[in-house]
Amino acid sequence: MHIAVIGSGYVGLVTGACFAEFGVDVTCVDVNAAKIAKLSRGETPIYEPGLEQLIQKNLQAGRLRFTTDLRSGVEPASVIFFAIGTPPKEDGSADLSFVETAAKGVARHIDSYKVVVMKSTVPVGTGKRLTELISQNLPKPARFSVVSNPEFLREGAAISDFLRPDRIVIGSNDPEATELMRELYRPLYLIETPFVITSVEGAELIKYAANAFLAMKISFINEIANLCEKVGCDVHEVARAIGMDRRIGTKFLHPGPGFGGSCFPKDTRALAAIGRQHNSATKIVDAVVEVNEHQKQAMLPKIEELVDGVSGKRIAVFGLSFKPETDDMRDAPSIDIIRGLIAAGAEIIAYDPVARMEAEKVLPKIEYAEDEYTAATNADALVFVTEWNQFRALDMERVHGLMRTPNIADLRNIYEPADMRQLGFKYVGVGR
Repeated sequence: MHIAVIGSGYVGLVTGACFAEFGVDVTCVDVNAAKIAKLSRGETPIYEPGLEQLIQKNLQAGRLRFTTDLRSGVEPASVIFFAIGTPPKEDGSADLSFVETAAKGVARHIDSYKVVVMKSTVPVGTGKRLTELISQNLPKPARFSVVSNPEFLREGAAISDFLRPDRIVIGSNDPEATELMRELYRPLYLIETPFVITSVEGAELIKYAANAFLAMKISFINEIANLCEKVGCDVHEVARAIGMDRRIGTKFLHPGPGFGGSCFPKDTRALAAIGRQHNSATKIVDAVVEVNEHQKQAMLPKIEELVDGVSGKRIAVFGLSFKPETDDMRDAPSIDIIRGLIAAGAEIIAYDPVARMEAEKVLPKIEYAEDEYTAATNADALVFVTEWNQFRALDMERVHGLMRTPNIADLRNIYEPADMRQLGFKYVGVGR
């Protein structure tokens, strides 16, 4: 089987490389010629564990190729995946202009039955809109179907999520398209992956609902963490106990400075916008967004109190990406926190294992360190913002000796408060 993947960003690259690993012939198409040239050499423009090796392996095997030529990708393909950005507009709704441009371009090269699959996260009703656009731009009558097949990839674990997923959702109103999608995902049948077959609209909404629910768990535990600080108990004990209830579960009950990344902030705002468009209240989702914004801002007075005012103080920030194992800085809590500290007069030195290049694009006016210990040198406070594994076993005695004043704001609760205080640190966490 031949497939095309339109868009070579995070989702498109993982999708293309993993289908090639299944033995499918894959052509990834993108308008960015520099990116395509880089990918054709086996180099990835993003950091994702295992992705570059997978791309190199399948390039060498001849199952994966990259091009800017839309026609050469679409014409031989039975299935065409859209993995195109849908950035938020000012009102939070998804901007579909890139998707619509791609749909018109793809339509011009459809000359036989093809299945057009929406992998991007798009509002309910986009499938119908795509069907109209493609029909209007066909050079001659041709059969095609539009399918929704949302992705559930976690940055930092995307390869394993694709190859061993919790479920595959296929939204289709055409039995022929459904069977073609089943055949494409046949390797996952062998490992008994659950398949959910639903309508196009159902699949579109499933993606938003899943992300909003996970974001809700994060905002919920952050509110409980703030309450724990007021009443004098440890949020980890609360989270562990409620997580033992199988109806709740332990995942996403980790307090911190709020969620970020390419999905949760964008998708919660987009779901709220969909609700407004259909005159259907989304009060819980609205509250999730509000709590998350408040949580990022609530970290600033915590740091201010720790060092008795940040003006003129040198603050070392450990971790910049929105989560470990990625260089993604989109809506990362570190951005708002660092900007708030700078506005209050602090001097910032930051270290992140992989996100420095991306961070410099949004935080150009801070100092960057080559390692943790350089960052800690002469610092008045150390702020953990991203829980990279290498931060979990630092030589904290050495860190104590390097700092000007040994203060720690552990916004991810990486260390035990009693251990840090025993080493002589003034320590504050979240909900502890």
